[in-house]
Amino acid sequence: METVAPFIEIVDEIKAAGGDAFKLCYQCGKCDVVCPWNRVRNFSIRKIIREATFGLTEIEGEDIWRCTTCGNCPSQCPRGVTQIEIGVSLRRLASEYGVFPESVRAVRTIRGSLTNEGNPLSEDRAKRADWAGDLSVKPFTEDMDILYFVGCYLSYDPRMKKVAVATANILKKAGINFGILGSKENCCGESIRKTGGEDVFRTLAKENIKTFIDNGVKRILVSSPHCYHTFKNEYPEFMVNFEIVHISQYLSELIRDGRLRPTKEYGKKVTYHDPCYLGRHNGIYDEPREVLRQVPGLELVEMPDARENSLCCGGGGGRIWMETPKEERFSDLRVAQAKELGAEELVTSCPYCITNFEESRLNLELDGVLAIKDITEIIQEVL
Repeated sequence: METVAPFIEIVDEIKAAGGDAFKLCYQCGKCDVVCPWNRVRNFSIRKIIREATFGLTEIEGEDIWRCTTCGNCPSQCPRGVTQIEIGVSLRRLASEYGVFPESVRAVRTIRGSLTNEGNPLSEDRAKRADWAGDLSVKPFTEDMDILYFVGCYLSYDPRMKKVAVATANILKKAGINFGILGSKENCCGESIRKTGGEDVFRTLAKENIKTFIDNGVKRILVSSPHCYHTFKNEYPEFMVNFEIVHISQYLSELIRDGRLRPTKEYGKKVTYHDPCYLGRHNGIYDEPREVLRQVPGLELVEMPDARENSLCCGGGGGRIWMETPKEERFSDLRVAQAKELGAEELVTSCPYCITNFEESRLNLELDGVLAIKDITEIIQEVL
């Protein structure tokens, strides 16, 4: 028997999210046209909005969990419908009912890991700073220039630890007085919020905010666009404001000020991928390109679907934790675009994008043909 959420609950959730779909959406279907899902399968966010309007959403199925919150449909909607907020509201309802389709059930385990260890990877909180090894990275103190908020994937994932190390090496090379929080750092909470775990998000946010205040943090450097978006746009809900800087912005600033000087010849053809939460959600397009253009011998070429029209990697909205069949992975399409350009390296600045692209590179048997790099890994090489 289908589970249908009560009409009044859906209506209240949508209104609370600020998405008055009843008055705004006139079912033009543009959201479906721009949705990346329709490159790999049939999917209709328009249908979900329509059903939610009348309280007829079936919450046992997978459709309400498909949205990657890439931001493409709200950015191009002619009526200002808040598709992401409506979708998250429906996920909250499903979570309250304890209804998770098979491909989403890992979210339950992840919520427990976030609550107990402060990360979604079931890793030991005490080992959060182990990535730094013998780099002599110091604990943050109030007199330091900036806090480097490393994030979960860069702290624990073997591939992404290399990005944390590259970032630390660059900061030291530039003479930046920085520190980290180590085991005091929690997940920013962005992805769990997008999967409906509002209570877990609020707990993580409050703990992080208390830690920032207690340690005198004012300026925060992040590697993940998801951390950037959350600290900059969502933590102010708790009546706090910190200065948030993404590493691509900081690299541009350091090069412009002469504190970093890329001098070694790179000599490779590179294409850059705009992460959704850096680009569409926060308008950061120019800085990473400016940084790459300062690298001697680097040839920068643009892929189709660049900048505002960037193709989502498929990892947002908590999808990084969910099962996606190989034939439905946006990241395969993106990696194929890079290969068709003749690029030797696909460069980005997001742990989710890199994780998905690395997997797609192997799926498409491009090992030795195309490398996946974070922008910091290139800068580290040319200093």
